[in-house]
Amino acid sequence: MSENILVPVLGESVTEATVARWLKKEGEKVSADEPVVELETDKVNLEVPSPVSGVISKINSKDGDNVEVGSILGIVSSGSNDQPEKLQKIEKIPPVTEKIIAEAESFVDEKSKKEDVIKSNEQKDEQIETKIFDIEDKDEPLVLTNEIKNGKSEILNNNLSPAVRKIATEKNLKLEGITGSGKRGAILKGDLLNLMNKTPEPNQRKIKYGQEERIQMSRLRQTIAKRLKSAQETAAMLTTFNEVDMSKVINFRKENQDEFKNKFGIKLGFMSFFVKASIKSLKLYPAVNAEIENNDIIYKNYYNISFAVGTEKGLVVPVLKNADEMSFADIESNIKTLSDKANSGSLSIDDLQGGTFTISNGGVYGSMLSTPILNPPQSGVLGMHNIVDRPIAVNGSIQIKPVMYLALSYDHRIIDGKEAVSFLKEIKDNLEEPEKLFLDN
Repeated sequence: MSENILVPVLGESVTEATVARWLKKEGEKVSADEPVVELETDKVNLEVPSPVSGVISKINSKDGDNVEVGSILGIVSSGSNDQPEKLQKIEKIPPVTEKIIAEAESFVDEKSKKEDVIKSNEQKDEQIETKIFDIEDKDEPLVLTNEIKNGKSEILNNNLSPAVRKIATEKNLKLEGITGSGKRGAILKGDLLNLMNKTPEPNQRKIKYGQEERIQMSRLRQTIAKRLKSAQETAAMLTTFNEVDMSKVINFRKENQDEFKNKFGIKLGFMSFFVKASIKSLKLYPAVNAEIENNDIIYKNYYNISFAVGTEKGLVVPVLKNADEMSFADIESNIKTLSDKANSGSLSIDDLQGGTFTISNGGVYGSMLSTPILNPPQSGVLGMHNIVDRPIAVNGSIQIKPVMYLALSYDHRIIDGKEAVSFLKEIKDNLEEPEKLFLDN
C-alpha cells in the first residue's frame, strides 16, 4: 500500500510553494507524522509530515522546485513490494491540519547559511579606512554595527594628543593600526591629515565576487515585489501628511514606564499609542477600514491592525487580531511576541492574515518622511517616522518640540481627500492629548 505526500493547503491566496529541502532520501524509512520535506512560501515555512509509516519509494520534486497546492511531492510505501502510483493532480485539496500550522518552523536554506558565514568573515577581516569624516559601510548598508548603534567610538590607542582624541571621538574614528609620528608613537593631528592622501583599500566584496553579483530572488522577495507593484497598478493611491507634537506621549511614557513594566512585565512603547489612536480614527472614518471587492465596498466592523517588521529575509506584516479589544499592555505584549516570531522566522499563516489597516514605522531606521505603500486589499496605511526636535510656533512663540511627521497613504477610489485628511488629523489630536486614548473609544 502506498500513500502520496501532498502539498497541503497553505493559506489564503497561497497557491504554490518552493521545495526548500528533503529531510529524507528515497529508500529511507519514515514514521507516520515524521517530517520528510520542508516547503517555503511567501508567508510561512513549514514541514510536511509522512502520512504513514513506511519507506520513501519516490521523490517527485527536487530541492528548489516550485510546486502547486495539492500536487504530489513523493510517495511513501508501507510495504516493500508496493510500486509507486501514477502521479496525478489532486482536485480536492485536503485542508491543512492545525498541527501542521502550529508546528510550522522557519528553515534557513544552505545558501542563507553560506551568506551568513561570508558576512561574518567579512566583518572580521574588514579594514576600515580612517578619514576625518563619517565613514559608512558600503558593503552592508542595512546592517548597523554595535559601534554605530551606540554612537560611541572605541578608541583602543590611548596614546593620542588632545586634538586627535577630540576629532576621533566626534567623528567616531577607529585609530588602531595607525603609527603616530609623535613621541613614543603618539598620533598627531598631522597624522590624520596625511591619511587624506592615502589610497583607499580595494572593496573586499568586489575582490571576492567580482564587478557584479547575481543572486536569485527569494520567494518572499518575489512576492513582496509582485504585491507592491500590484498595489501601484490597482489602487488610486494618494498620500496626505501631518505633524504631531510627541511631547505628552514621551512624558507619559517616562512617568509611567517603571510602574507599567513592574505591573505588566513589558515596556510601554510608542506603538500601543499609535494603534489606539488609529482605532479611534477608524471608527470615525470606516472607509479607511474597508476594502474593494469587484464592485462592492466591504466595511469591516473589526479592527485587525497589521504592523510592518523588517527581518533579515525581508519585510513581513503580522496582524494584531481584534486590536480594539486589547489594552495597552495587551498590544505591547502581542507586538513583542509577533516581532520575535518574525525575526526567528516562526510566524504561522494565521499570524499574517486578516489585516484591515497597516502601520509602518520607518522611524526606527531614521526615516524623516516617506510615502508608505498600501498593503492590498487594505485601503489605508499609516507611516510613522523619526522623532526630531524641531522649532514650532506655540501661542505666538517659537519652542523646540519633539515632532514626528505622519503620512497616510490611501485608496482614493473609496476614500475621499476630506476623509483622509480628517482621519490623520484625528490621530494627531489623540496623540497630542494622549489621555483621550484612555476614554471609551
